[in-house]
Amino acid sequence: MRKPNRKLRLDKAGLIAVKFALVLGLNGCRPSSTPEPAARTFAARGIVITVPSDGKTVVIQHEAISNYMAAMTMPFEVKDTNDLRGLQPGDRLAFRLNVTPQEGWIDHLTKLNRAPQELPSREMVHFAPAVAGLVEGDLLPNFHFTNELGQAVDLEHFRGQPLAFTFFFTSCPFPNYCPRLTSDFATAAAKLRSSPLPPWHLFSISFDTARDTPAQLLAYAQAAHYDPAHWSFLTGAPATIQALADLFDERYWNENQTISHNLRTVVVDAQGRVRKIFAGSDWTSDELVAALTKTP
Repeated sequence: MRKPNRKLRLDKAGLIAVKFALVLGLNGCRPSSTPEPAARTFAARGIVITVPSDGKTVVIQHEAISNYMAAMTMPFEVKDTNDLRGLQPGDRLAFRLNVTPQEGWIDHLTKLNRAPQELPSREMVHFAPAVAGLVEGDLLPNFHFTNELGQAVDLEHFRGQPLAFTFFFTSCPFPNYCPRLTSDFATAAAKLRSSPLPPWHLFSISFDTARDTPAQLLAYAQAAHYDPAHWSFLTGAPATIQALADLFDERYWNENQTISHNLRTVVVDAQGRVRKIFAGSDWTSDELVAALTKTP
């Protein structure tokens, strides 16, 4: 009898194996241990404040989004830039908010009637900084804080090691903002710990001084699997945090029982001079590590 040609026979298990191999090939040969979580979706409404020139973002003053977050003014990204075509400040929108643990975006934008009157620009709700801002190369003054363990922290005590700090608040729900900053700090810390480097330290500074007590910060830090030897979560006097934020054009304001804000992350060298200022959240953990480990 002729033996079956095994090269031409594929049983059911073989077909599954081939399909699995093809999937791995399409995904760069990196099998995922868990599937990507499905996006949660929320119906939302709001008014366009401005359409930035980046072509992928719209700033919306949105109403409270049921079961997700309070009303506030914030930028949202779109996946399809055509969604922003023709939008003007003052347009009233219905849209869908999509959220995964890693990112958020909006789609299904539908224009409604225009707002009955022009809304003030975002700049009109900010206080102008009373001091000149710092730029790369400037010496960072000393500031006093309290960390998640209730201990006093002075920035000048960390002279001799590079630092990075960012601003956040623990109840921020949107994954593109505070959660992303925290996640990127955690990833950078893991990379820094795995390399034989001189001492370094990260600071996450909350501007929600009313709710982010040391105990609240500690719970948040532990959820982020932080190492207190290299990463501190800080609170302090509102005037102190405002003064530091003003130096880097970090703007935040109370709005409908929550906080709206922009994003700034700052790297300071071992001599206490500003080395790098990252605006927004598009920087990567590799870029942060490179800035922290850069030699003069």
